[in-house]
Amino acid sequence: MAAGQDLIELKFRLFDGTDIGPQKYSPSTTVQSLKEKILAQWPKEKENGPRTINDLKLINAGKILENNRTLADSRNPVGELPGSLITMHVVVRPPIADKKNDKLMNDSPKQPRCSCSIL
Repeated sequence: MAAGQDLIELKFRLFDGTDIGPQKYSPSTTVQSLKEKILAQWPKEKENGPRTINDLKLINAGKILENNRTLADSRNPVGELPGSLITMHVVVRPPIADKKNDKLMNDSPKQPRCSCSIL
């Protein structure tokens, strides 16, 4: 039973206010594996969903969590009650412009540009 008390209960709040979870995780769970679970459970009917874990950012207590960190590393002890449910926010990175669009910009004639220097 002591091991069960060590588990951290999380839910993931999506950009539209819906949630994935709650579910309990070990403190040794990495942020990367949480993103993999979110990707697998992402509602298929939502538009602009993530394609890979690199499209996702997890935010807890205003901090973006790094993939190689564990839940234990990423916890914010201030304001957390033992055994309470923690809500992490999920942000989907917008798709990056493809190379064709970039090439079109680079092929266009050079426009005069202004630059400022602060001395």
